[in-house]
Amino acid sequence: MNVLVIGNGGREHALAWKIAQSSFVNTVYLAPGNGGTALEEKCKNVPAVNTCQAALSFAKDKAIDLTVVGPEAYLAQGIVDLFRNAGLRIVGPGLAESKMESSKSYAKVFMQKFGVRTASSMSFCDYEAALSYLQNYMKLHSKVVIKADGLAAGKGVFIADDFSGAQHSLFSLMRAGEAGEAGDTVVIEEYLCGKEVSVLASVSVSPGGDCTIVPFIAARDHKRRFDGGLGPNTGGMGAIAPVEDFTQEAQDDFLHAILQPTVRGMKEEGMDYRGFIFFGLMIENNSCYLLEYNVRLGDPETQAVLPLLESDMVLLCSAILDGSLSTFPLKWRGGSVCTVVASACGYPLSYRRGDIITVDKAKLDGGKLFMAGVEEREGNLYTSGGRVCAISAWGADAKEAREKAYTSLSALNFAQMQYRSDIGL
Repeated sequence: MNVLVIGNGGREHALAWKIAQSSFVNTVYLAPGNGGTALEEKCKNVPAVNTCQAALSFAKDKAIDLTVVGPEAYLAQGIVDLFRNAGLRIVGPGLAESKMESSKSYAKVFMQKFGVRTASSMSFCDYEAALSYLQNYMKLHSKVVIKADGLAAGKGVFIADDFSGAQHSLFSLMRAGEAGEAGDTVVIEEYLCGKEVSVLASVSVSPGGDCTIVPFIAARDHKRRFDGGLGPNTGGMGAIAPVEDFTQEAQDDFLHAILQPTVRGMKEEGMDYRGFIFFGLMIENNSCYLLEYNVRLGDPETQAVLPLLESDMVLLCSAILDGSLSTFPLKWRGGSVCTVVASACGYPLSYRRGDIITVDKAKLDGGKLFMAGVEEREGNLYTSGGRVCAISAWGADAKEAREKAYTSLSALNFAQMQYRSDIGL
């Protein structure tokens, strides 16, 4: 069979790599892919296919058997509905369901309606009303979280510890337009203390059919740019899986307080959601709070979790689409995976582009290289994005995985390469 993966990042590289391992697969096409994905066995880039309509036309022309969507932007543009209406098999939520990520205010209403434990919040589309609320809120609280309502590539969240900082964040979103239309509406949210955990999961929910969410091994993303969790938020600087401090008690609480109410809500709302979901959690004293839903796999969590998956990815996707997920035998490898992201100088602000990338394969130490912001020109690879690539390494435990990941990172080189040195700690 032929498979189409939509997207061009590190998550899509990991998806294509995992899908290509299936004995059922002849070719994995990536639309548009990146400079590293075309080097994978069975994989081919189709760079001209970079819109929903172009992807549909390609899928028809090539008789694609299965399409898997990586980025949230395509989901929010309705690519799944487009493919479904054409009778094509595609993994992902429909346009209506994608609002669980593309609108944080919608997601909050859903959480509150169905009893999903989350932080208290208020949504605003008027700047002056939001500012007045903030002024009163900060008289009683030491910190506040301000989020752009729409999609902001993982960089629309601000944490302020005084009114001045909160006002600046609000202005940057609602008046300066730093997040574009995503910041026209904001969610002002209670600040939660604790440790963050990412739970990716497969979803098979359809009206009158299967209503199942099966969680994957948990991961921990490291969002801040600098060591120690300092600096601005990014799309993610690395991840570790599994998470050693995600206790059995906390996992049980997640099922009871987050996952089960989500399934119930999807069923009662009559959703047709056949794809993946990401639960962003904050955990304090083994109690889980949902920070947000993402309606796809996370990046870089995918690069840490998929190397642990022993089950056939194509068969998993088929179970999601066919309504047999509840009986699918999901199997995992033991040990741990540490993923370290190498970024361009200046990321997540203005960053360098066009630097040549070299890889000394002899130094990879078993690490797997997943490319992201990379383009190929005349046989060479060059940086083209902020997060350039990620190294994932397996170990018998978290310590060994981390050591191998950083050893493998020495195989990679480009001008002013930057990374965090504390991933997995």
